Amino acid sequence: MRAADLDVERLGSGPPVVLVHGSIVEARRTWRRQLELAGEWTLVLPNRPGFGASPPLERGDFDAEAPLIAELLGDGAHLVGHSYGAVIALLAAAQRPEAVRSLTVSEPGSLRLAAGDPEVDQVIAHGEELYRHAREMEPREFLLMFRSGLHSSHETPADLPDWLERGARHVMHERPPWEADIPLDALAAAPFPKLVISGGHSPAFEAMCDVLAERTGARRALIAGRGHTIPATGVAYNACLTEFLRGAG
Repeated sequence: MRAADLDVERLGSGPPVVLVHGSIVEARRTWRRQLELAGEWTLVLPNRPGFGASPPLERGDFDAEAPLIAELLGDGAHLVGHSYGAVIALLAAAQRPEAVRSLTVSEPGSLRLAAGDPEVDQVIAHGEELYRHAREMEPREFLLMFRSGLHSSHETPADLPDWLERGARHVMHERPPWEADIPLDALAAAPFPKLVISGGHSPAFEAMCDVLAERTGARRALIAGRGHTIPATGVAYNACLTEFLRGAG
């Protein structure tokens, strides 16, 4: 698969900003509160494989998807990722640092960066237990437990619409994000500005984001109010991102 195979929406004008969505929810739903930024930036919204009209992979996998996003950067773009998409963004940025104008990630699932912290180890253990039983569970049951563990602010209806059931089935078979080997040294050596955002809802995610920022030389921010679903804060997230992107040039 190549980047050209992905279902990509482009909005606005100005410097390009590639926004990578996470698990379950496709690009436009994830970034709906950021669409107003198209007045200043060209927003590039790829649907990850298996979302929207993008063809699926055999299994969602950050290692397989990172090269697609790296290719999508073209001659140079700002790169923004949330949750699973933030893991992909970290890997893509390390693969093509010359094409990255700046990197922003909010709560990547790369929790093993802070392994040894009791809160982090507990979250990973719960996640591994959930995935062990995934094949025995119905999509809504898995989705409820998955979102609960992340402190997601998304509502899960009693009857899943088609798009949400599709997202649930996708995440049930996705490679767990804590398995990612994040190239911290390569990211630290890369010259582009970096921003790591957390939501203030989970000691585990706070610990991991602290480690990630410290090890890569990133700026650190906290945007509370929507748990793990940080882009859904809208105004607060957009103000933080806009300030950072403008400063990155």
